[in-house]
Amino acid sequence: MAAGFEVVQGDILIFSPAGTFYKGVPLNHVFPQCGHHPMTFTLPNLPYAHDALAPHMSKETLEYHHDKHHQAYVTNGNNAMKGTEFEGKSLEEIVKGSFGKNAAVFNNAGQHYNHLHFWNWMKPNGGGNKLPGRLEKKINDDLGGLDKFKTDFAAAGVGQFGSGWAWLTMNNGKLEITKTPNGENPLVHGGTPILGVDVWEHSYYIDYRNRRPDYLKAFVDHLVNWEYVDQLFSKL
Repeated sequence: MAAGFEVVQGDILIFSPAGTFYKGVPLNHVFPQCGHHPMTFTLPNLPYAHDALAPHMSKETLEYHHDKHHQAYVTNGNNAMKGTEFEGKSLEEIVKGSFGKNAAVFNNAGQHYNHLHFWNWMKPNGGGNKLPGRLEKKINDDLGGLDKFKTDFAAAGVGQFGSGWAWLTMNNGKLEITKTPNGENPLVHGGTPILGVDVWEHSYYIDYRNRRPDYLKAFVDHLVNWEYVDQLFSKL
């Protein structure tokens, strides 16, 4: 089995090695929505080699972003949760419950959730113009087609002042493009993300310096893992 998590049986992801613990027991099956019940956060391996996304995202970027930044969210999140009401709850429950109530827990849990998906929202030789049928139809109906989606999604990322994320979100049965600051995500605003892109500078500055638009163009044209997006979409 490759490092990271792989899709099996259509709807279950497997961490290799096991990346979650429930009541002290290693648990390696988690659903894509991250609705599992960990006692602690752990950092999964990337689902591809660190250099697999080059030249659009470099080995150095992933070494810093995944190995250091995501690890910091895991470590700080575990420390922040100790002795709080959030211990033992699912990741989604923690994100939703801590928003506006416990900034230390929310900031790290939100970013842990965001990044668990972010690594899987990318793949080598991703992007392209061929989407799974139902997803393509939904993007056509709600967002005016794939080309318009790419333009509007990138514009949302460019327009996010400072750190944050741009999202393809399901909200009340419709797809919409949204953006959030810092570690916020659509979960805390009543939506469900099926695609997101990180526009914190640590996600692109090594490779693109201040050229955020170029990073976002590379993301939508060459990195998006539409199969994973469709997997999330199919659960809604």
